[in-house]
Amino acid sequence: MVASKNEKEYIEGVGRRKTSVTRVRIYEGEAPNTVNDKPLEEYFSDSRMVKRALRPFTVIEMKKMYFSAQTKGGGLTGQAESISQGLARALIKKNPDYKSELKKYGLTTRDPRMVERKKYNHRKARKKPQFSKR
Repeated sequence: MVASKNEKEYIEGVGRRKTSVTRVRIYEGEAPNTVNDKPLEEYFSDSRMVKRALRPFTVIEMKKMYFSAQTKGGGLTGQAESISQGLARALIKKNPDYKSELKKYGLTTRDPRMVERKKYNHRKARKKPQFSKR
């Protein structure tokens, strides 16, 4: 939870969504937010993804904090939502009073929906070959 002498102190949270897993570290101060060592706006070219990732900061109205995230797996939507959950969990570790506010917006709950696996003799997960009566 606390870094070594060379690094700043941070609080860590893990977020998951679909097949994406993200480790988020929040720091005190002002610096650019980074995802996989790239600026947040460069990593997510779509502004909606940036807003989705920063949702916990906007709910709590944090100004003097920034984060770095290491994410892997899944697509950009899953990664943005896993960053959001990781941020929420780290903020709760920092101050447990934030939990009720973040929970109200559904930011602490893990979304269990996953892609359903493809079954044999099916074209997709549920789509079957066309049935011919005669």
